Amino acid sequence: MREEYGNLDKVEMSIWECCELLNDVVDESDPDLDEPQIEHLLQTAEAIRKDYPDEDWLHLTGLIHDLGKVLLHPSFGGLPQWAVVGDTYPVGCAFDKSIVHHKYFEENADYHNPAYNTKYGVYSEGCGLNNVMMSWGHDDYMYLVAKENKTTLPSAALFIIRYHSFYALHRSGSYKQLMNGEDVENLKWLEIFKYDMDSNH
Repeated sequence: MREEYGNLDKVEMSIWECCELLNDVVDESDPDLDEPQIEHLLQTAEAIRKDYPDEDWLHLTGLIHDLGKVLLHPSFGGLPQWAVVGDTYPVGCAFDKSIVHHKYFEENADYHNPAYNTKYGVYSEGCGLNNVMMSWGHDDYMYLVAKENKTTLPSAALFIIRYHSFYALHRSGSYKQLMNGEDVENLKWLEIFKYDMDSNH
């Protein structure tokens, strides 16, 4: 899936055209929101603008952070919800117990593979999250879109886009052993980004 969608050859459109596609998308994994995702994007951006009026890059990040959910839309392939939304986590190292539905990983061959089921797995301490393979979802897709289109957003914005569903990290503090100095700085902004959930009212 990463290879197929990572080519970014499905559709070409503006940011606002992409936002409008989310009029037709409701994230079934979000217990707080049964509105179309475009509402969530606008609420998030506006809540951030109210609290951080001088951080225009953060307003824009709030607007686009979930645009990867267009993968649910028929024009992008109409992927099922389980392949696009929900928590993300590293692969190639042990599955942390803070990941939602952790018990189901016991059925995954990697869970029992000594090359992958340790604290570091195939990684090393402080290797940097950029060098860690994350489970596929809307976060990684939007990160690739921004990166490949040579965004001028700061690294903190890309960090927020890529890891805002990585709840094991920013809610439970898991996997910090893989972070480098830049990750530590960017995590401060991701922790500010509570608006992803709290702006839904």
